[in-house]
Amino acid sequence: MVQLREKECSSREFYQLAIMIKKIIPPEIPLIINDRLDIALAVGADGLHLGQSDLPVEIARKLLGSEALLGLSVENIEQLKEANHLPLDYLAISPIFPTPTKTDFSQPAWGLEGLRLARSLTDLPLVAIGGINEENAAEVIQAGADGLAVVSAICASADPEQAARALKGKIEQARKKIG
Repeated sequence: MVQLREKECSSREFYQLAIMIKKIIPPEIPLIINDRLDIALAVGADGLHLGQSDLPVEIARKLLGSEALLGLSVENIEQLKEANHLPLDYLAISPIFPTPTKTDFSQPAWGLEGLRLARSLTDLPLVAIGGINEENAAEVIQAGADGLAVVSAICASADPEQAARALKGKIEQARKKIG
């Protein structure tokens, strides 16, 4: 899936960017809008991803409907336990490792042990975020993540397509080991 995260532009620019991205990604790849329910609804996105200070999950679900994907970032065990009772499709465990792309975390990084603990406390799919790259992707999957969210590992690469393919390969190898 592709998540569009934009913190710096106007609502109109965000909308236009979302429309452009929706046109270029294949229809079978879901487009998730970060934080902005209005933009998700306006562009007919496949889902919405919320943070702890965003719109309440129950309100977002009511407005999105039951078919849309809805995810929530959790930064600690208490937030994860509360999220287990919400109408969510997945949780983002954030951050796994320190990352330069997002520096406003109020909690320490989960690490692999924290991710294992999170996996044991929920049946929801887990997306690991923060400091993930080709070198550590396999161990993050093996620690319990169902998916990975990456920015720098692809966008900072000299060859983003090759970086994405390499990450996909690491994920597939790790899943085979898990069985």
